[in-house]
Amino acid sequence: MEIPYKIYLEENEMPKYWYNMRADMKNKPAPLLNPGTHKPVTFDELSHVFCDELVKQELDDTTAFFEIPEEIRSFYRMYRPAPLVRAYCLEKKLGTPAKIYYKFEGNNTSGSHKLNSAIAQAYYAKEQGLKGVTTETGAGQWGTALSMACAYFGLDCKVYMVKVSYEQKPFRREVMRTYGATVTPSPSMETEVGRRILKKHPGTTGSLGCAISEAVEKATTSKGYRYVLGSVLNQVLLHQSVIGLETKAALDKYNIKPDIIIGCAGGGSNLGGLISPFMGEKLRGESDVRIIAIEPASCPSFTRGTFAYDFCDTGMMTPLAKMYTLGSDFIPSPNHAGGLRYHGMSSTLSQLYHDGYMEATCVNQTDVFKAAEYFARIEGILPAPESSHAIYAAIEEAKKCKESGEEKTIVFGLTGTGYFDMVAYEKFHDGKMDDNVPSDEELKKYADMLPKVE
Repeated sequence: MEIPYKIYLEENEMPKYWYNMRADMKNKPAPLLNPGTHKPVTFDELSHVFCDELVKQELDDTTAFFEIPEEIRSFYRMYRPAPLVRAYCLEKKLGTPAKIYYKFEGNNTSGSHKLNSAIAQAYYAKEQGLKGVTTETGAGQWGTALSMACAYFGLDCKVYMVKVSYEQKPFRREVMRTYGATVTPSPSMETEVGRRILKKHPGTTGSLGCAISEAVEKATTSKGYRYVLGSVLNQVLLHQSVIGLETKAALDKYNIKPDIIIGCAGGGSNLGGLISPFMGEKLRGESDVRIIAIEPASCPSFTRGTFAYDFCDTGMMTPLAKMYTLGSDFIPSPNHAGGLRYHGMSSTLSQLYHDGYMEATCVNQTDVFKAAEYFARIEGILPAPESSHAIYAAIEEAKKCKESGEEKTIVFGLTGTGYFDMVAYEKFHDGKMDDNVPSDEELKKYADMLPKVE
């Protein structure tokens, strides 16, 4: 059944509802499991960690649309709808017959798509009467967005920032502090799990899995706090569906049907949000659009991971999620796409990939930055390293169109700007950037350590 999207849009084409892809999935994502009992987690178990309303969203895989509260929509109107831009200059430079569009999510103070879910999660925390929230952040885009959202609602915000990003991206850290957040490099000596990780991995540069463990511990041991997450979870993909709904509305307005949709993939928030309504059409048999996830070769959960139950964090404090994973103890090399340095992938996206509804590929860091520089010089936007993975893939697909003469329509997600990532650009320009790719032996070691779930 076709969903009447226009009913769910404001006059300016901003969504009134979030869309839940899981409602249209015949093969639902496997449930989160209690690591002790290996039984599906309950509302009561999750509500000790997450806000009550967010737990309801997390566990619901049948409701197609969730109404966006007016206070959240009012906040969205500061920067939404986000522009869908045709890359005329890039098309001309490539000499391709392909039509290339990008959904640009960098037109807000946080500089990325992360604000779409941050403001929602902060809203529900405020509605529940909480004092504050804790979280992790990789490159700092999520931490920046959440600190901004918490400042808006008067909530305390404690951020555990992956140590390598804390050192590489000091200005992103200072934006968080400007909004009133407390920012701690992770792993730290501040938590029991942080001390345990440092003892096991002395001198580690950290990972999102480490930072998640610290943030969860802090939330569950602090009265009036809950933990919030910027990616991976179903609730986050739900909030990020505003990206795809707006993209579809803009394309439909001009009767444009995309042939290829491309998104960078770390934990899945941007990718899941961008593809949501298009994947819905595909699940209902109304479309055969190609959907491509692109991830760093240094952290290739889709392309080289194992589809299995695993912990979402290094400290093994979270429920078990069935996903494509490299192992919760895997700590990727300190590459500059900090937001993509996560060992696993969203359960929803993992199931869709496993069932053949989407493709995945990986790319080396230096190739990503070549594409980023090329795009910046032609289209005039300095892209975030994470977004540049999608740019790379879009350029490669456009080149294939040039070779074949096919006039395909390509849409990719430009998740944010790279103005706080200048250390990375500096290392690229100075020739000091490496391509670190884990060996098969290394990945097998971590795969062998995955939890045994019957």
